[in-house]
Order: sequence, then structure tokens, then C-alpha cells
Amino acid sequence: MPEPAAWRYTKIIKPMFDIPAPHRVLLGRIITSVGDEIIEDGYVEVKDGRIAAVGPRSALAAMPEGAEVVDTGGKTIMPGMINSHAHLSWDGIHELSFQSMYDSPEIRAYKAAGNMLRSLQSGITLVRDLGVHNANLFTKQAVEQGIFPGPRLKVSGEAIIQTGGHTYWVCREASGADEMRRAVRDQVKGGADLIKIMACHDTLEFTDAELEALIDEAHRNRLPVTAHATYDACIRRVAEFGVDCIEHGGSMSDETIQILLDKKLPVVTTFSALVMQSKPEIARRFGIPEWKILERQKAVADKSRFGGLVRASKAGVPIVFGTDAGSPAVEHSSIAPELDFMVEVGVCPDRLDALRAITIRGARVSKMDHLIGTVEAGKEADLIVVDGKPDHDLFALEKIAMTFIAGKRMH
Repeated sequence: MPEPAAWRYTKIIKPMFDIPAPHRVLLGRIITSVGDEIIEDGYVEVKDGRIAAVGPRSALAAMPEGAEVVDTGGKTIMPGMINSHAHLSWDGIHELSFQSMYDSPEIRAYKAAGNMLRSLQSGITLVRDLGVHNANLFTKQAVEQGIFPGPRLKVSGEAIIQTGGHTYWVCREASGADEMRRAVRDQVKGGADLIKIMACHDTLEFTDAELEALIDEAHRNRLPVTAHATYDACIRRVAEFGVDCIEHGGSMSDETIQILLDKKLPVVTTFSALVMQSKPEIARRFGIPEWKILERQKAVADKSRFGGLVRASKAGVPIVFGTDAGSPAVEHSSIAPELDFMVEVGVCPDRLDALRAITIRGARVSKMDHLIGTVEAGKEADLIVVDGKPDHDLFALEKIAMTFIAGKRMH
């Protein structure tokens, strides 16, 4: 493994936020995210931050001695949700280039802190923060050192782009193979969990030598690479070069879909900006201009534009939930509209599959599925309690009653 970030050598005498994880038994309806399994009247025993047992309430002969019993009154218990594409230090309100160029580091920190609280209140227990700038490296430090309560974090540090490339005003620019390697090494030094690249916008970005060096350097440091890739030529190119995940996705030929299948590459779809900015009653509150609202409405109405993603999903490419939270009108508390649209366009065949996209498949993308993502004995107790039945109505997820991470109540 690469050398740890410098902050990991800091001795922490006591976390500022030291939240207990008592022995508890939660009673309620359980969506386990293990296939379509639902336990209509069940229990989850949480001990030492892990799920000690789970099953129908009828199988519980007696309450474990000393356990705190939490009867949810028939509410739904399910795995904590995972936003696999978010930007915590963008506020979800203002224009991105303005925030990126003019927010001070201190304001970025406050925005990230506020958005972590909103994420926890919304049932998000893991955020995969794909940076663009390096604020997320410090956000992760704050959470792991107990300076501020937040969800689990997987962070990319600065997204890497070619000089003058897509969103050059906020990312790490580099030119040539050697500079690409240096850019990767700087993220590794800062404590990044993965490397994010911006592989295209209107045109393909990076030379072949740059792309090869960038991916090789990340993999030498045992970090996965995820790529902003939004149309067929770009998706195919980065897949062939060896990235580990596709962000956004877009039009795809059958040949490209087969490459994703052969390489077992997931796609993190991010429809929320399109969906939220197409709704006039929402978009106008965020200052979205009328021409943009009309443009978004036409895009949402044209379901053919999502055909490649739908065919990829039906072929077996894993589709994972992400919202691009931080974009204008895409606040970090907005979860259900993305999931609902995933079902509407067909990248998820039904609501239970959409719930797996935001739980177990999100855990797999972050290589944490051995620890979280399902309600199973032995896993860490990342759980939420929903006042409703999200398998019947995904908008029930707007009523989160409790959020637990490793058995610690965070909301």
C-alpha cells in the first residue's frame, strides 16, 4: 500500500465527537438488500457496532440481556444508503464555476460540514466524494479523527484533467505522461482512496500516453480509477485503457457494452441535475434560467437518449446510484428523485433493484461490500429506519427516522 497521508500519524487523545454504539435490538420491517428479501416483522440485533443477528421476530425467543430495544412501530429498517457520486463542498445551490473559483477553503469546509449533516439526516451513510478540488481530503481527515460527525467517506482528492480540459477552473491540470504521474502521486500523498479523471467533454481528452501513465500510476499505488465519461467513444476508450468505473455514462454501442461486461465495469448514473432542473417549480428556486429549464425538459422527455444505459443494464452491467450532489438544484438531501427516475427510464427494473443500486452495489463500487451494504449478521451496523415502505414508494425515503453507522446513532 502507499505511504499513509501525514495526518494519519497524528495522535488523537480523544475524538471531539465520541458517539456511543450500545447493544440494541431494532424491531420493524426489514429490507435486507439480499436479493428481493423482505422480512415483514423482523429484528436486527446490533452489538459492538456490528449486526449480531437478523431474522423474523418470531425467531427471537427472548430479548438479549442488557440490550436497548427500539420498536420502530412497523417502520422499515434497511442498509444505510450510499451516494456514489457527490461533491460535498459544493452546496447544491449556486453555479459551480463561481463556487469553485471564489469560495475560500474555510467556506468549502463549512459547506462540506453542512452537507455531511444533511446526508446523515437523509439516510446516507457513505459518500463517494469525487472532489474536483482537494477539499475532500480534509473532510475525510475531520471525520476519521472525530473532529466532525459525518458519513463514511471515499475521496478522490483533486480530479485530474489535461491542461485546459473540462472544468479546468477547479481540477488538477497536467500535461504529458510525467505530469500525469505526479498528479496521481500528489493525490496519493494527500490520502485519496481513488483517482478521478475527466476523460471527455465535447471531445476526448488526454493523449494515449497520458492516459496510460495516469492509470498505470494509480494502479501501481493500488488505487482504482474512475472516469467522467459521457458518450460511446469516451466510455469505450477509458474502458479499454483500464479504468475501474464509469461516471455518468451515456450512449453506448453493443461493442462498448460488451467491453464493460468483459471487464466487469459498473456505471454510476447521475440523472439528478437533468431531472431537478427540468421541474420549473424547483429549478426557478435555484435561479436556473428558462432556456435551461426548457432544454432539460426536452432531454427528460426523450427517453431514447438513455437507451445505451438501459441496454447496458439489461445486459448485466452493474448500475449504481449517484446524484452528482452539489450541482445546482441537486442538494445532498435529494435522494428519491434519482432513484425514481432510474426505475422510470429502466436502468433499474423495479424499486427493490433501485434500492440495491443505492446499497449493496454502492458498497461494491467502494470495495466495502464485505462490511456494509446489506442487513446480514457479521456486517457493520450501517442501518437506517424509514417511516414508510420504500419498496412501494421510493419517496418514503424522504422520511428518515434514524441513521446508524457502525451502530452509532448519527441521526
